[in-house]
Amino acid sequence: MNKKLFWISPVAVLISFFGGFFLANALNKSELNTLRSEMERLKTAPNTPPQNNSEISLSDEEIRQKIAEADKNSDNFTFQKNLGLALYRYATTKQDDKLLSEVARLLTRANQQNKQDYEVLTTLGNCFFDIGYFKKDNENLIKAREIYQQALQQKPNDVDVRTDLGLTYFLVDPPETESALAEFQNSLQIDPKHEKALQVMAQTLLSQNKASEAEQYLKRLKEVNPENQFLPEIDSRLSQSKNSTSNQ
Repeated sequence: MNKKLFWISPVAVLISFFGGFFLANALNKSELNTLRSEMERLKTAPNTPPQNNSEISLSDEEIRQKIAEADKNSDNFTFQKNLGLALYRYATTKQDDKLLSEVARLLTRANQQNKQDYEVLTTLGNCFFDIGYFKKDNENLIKAREIYQQALQQKPNDVDVRTDLGLTYFLVDPPETESALAEFQNSLQIDPKHEKALQVMAQTLLSQNKASEAEQYLKRLKEVNPENQFLPEIDSRLSQSKNSTSNQ
């Protein structure tokens, strides 16, 4: 049987990674209301309590005006941070790489003013990560990697950040697979039951045709969350990989 029929390309794996990645970053209704409240608060006096109004809309003009206001108040760390975090959440729901570029600019400014703010730092890393993914761009993925490494100097046991660091190695072209696997393994040493780390470890190993190793992580993933949305796909690819090996 043709071995190529069972080759799991990095591109195919990326699709499965980021169907889940953007689902994980998407806002539910409550979070969207929070974002809208934050945008409303930024439109009013600083001491005005936020309004929880689900009917508030976020027009392009409204967003541009708030970004312009942030530029005029560039030394206001709190404004840069709050607007940047709010717009990041909004941009990920829209998968809007242009807005993400503006968000990265705001959060870069905030980070320069307070390099110890962990939320700003990690969100900035996520922003470059998302831009790199959207554009299939090594430069932004490497920026994300550098920021994640800075964040891990503050909190070396942040498994989410370490796992995303590993993904920056896998997503560059060409993939640095061994470095990615090493970071996923580091994540699992900190938290052996970390769902995302188990998932991407299994998927990455399958992309390397390492079916027996991937199967071990797949088993652990099923124990952690038997409802993981990617289990059927990983099971299918594992079966294909095994069949490919047996028919060579």
